[in-house]
Amino acid sequence: MASYMALGAPFGLESARTVADLGMDSLWTAEVTGQEAFGLLGAVAATEPRLGLGTGVLALQLRTPMLAAMGAATLQSLVPDRPVYLGVGISSPVVVGRWHGATYGDRPVAQTREYLQLVRDCLSGERVDHEGDFYRTSKFRLGVRLEERRPEVVLGALNARMLRTAGELADGVLLNYLPASAVPWCVEQVRAGEDAAGRPTGSCTVHAYVHVGVCDRDGAADAARKDLFSYGVVGAYAQAFRRAGFADEVDELEAAHARGDREAAVAAVSDRMVDAIDICGDAATVAAAVDAYRAAGVDHPVVMPLPWGPDRRQTVLDTLAAVAGH
Repeated sequence: MASYMALGAPFGLESARTVADLGMDSLWTAEVTGQEAFGLLGAVAATEPRLGLGTGVLALQLRTPMLAAMGAATLQSLVPDRPVYLGVGISSPVVVGRWHGATYGDRPVAQTREYLQLVRDCLSGERVDHEGDFYRTSKFRLGVRLEERRPEVVLGALNARMLRTAGELADGVLLNYLPASAVPWCVEQVRAGEDAAGRPTGSCTVHAYVHVGVCDRDGAADAARKDLFSYGVVGAYAQAFRRAGFADEVDELEAAHARGDREAAVAAVSDRMVDAIDICGDAATVAAAVDAYRAAGVDHPVVMPLPWGPDRRQTVLDTLAAVAGH
């Protein structure tokens, strides 16, 4: 639901019923300045208990590991037979600092590692005592009684150190804003992390947001350029875009942005970049895109419908229908 949260929570619940009727297995949401994630997913659980629930992702600076574990465990208690994915990530200085007034931090990988380990400890149900560089707790014990299934901890990651951290410590990794061609390298980093930690290959499930929309490709191009521009100005995404083969676009975008020319920065996003990441077209084009991510090494594609066109709600519903079974 991350891409269409502006359409409102009631439509989100409507889409949950559609997703379940189409045979999909989970519904994910993000959290920035719109709906709060656990509240929204709790409503989904009450409305459509056939679905697993995922966050993709929560800015980890905005909740303690203990509170995140409590939220995920609450959702798991509502859907005890379905997966719950607690997706967290380091987010960005704009989201964490400017919008939420929290401290972004200057050691993102170290903070993420400590966060992941502490969340896992809290979800174990055992007593947890921890005194670390970023977090501390004494005699914490999760009070939500869970059955055999427990939430899976998923790390949003783009670049080598975070990808390897996911392989070492997380149940899953969530890729985002990457073309299918970039997936194999990401999977290699995750597997390297697993190997370094002595975990069996495949311990960390590879999830990926797949940005697709059943709509007119040319009509959606301007929206796609603005979308990719908004991520290209974030350092971690810019690095990932460069590695994926879009260095010229990022260089031009950054230069234009630095001189205050937003129009030129948006225009720097090429057609090639749009067609590789924000994939719009007919139903067959969209279905083929999902298949391409799976073929590239994604275990669990998470479809992010792009709500572009004259009827945004219908575009979302048409996109979900196009990818059912893929």
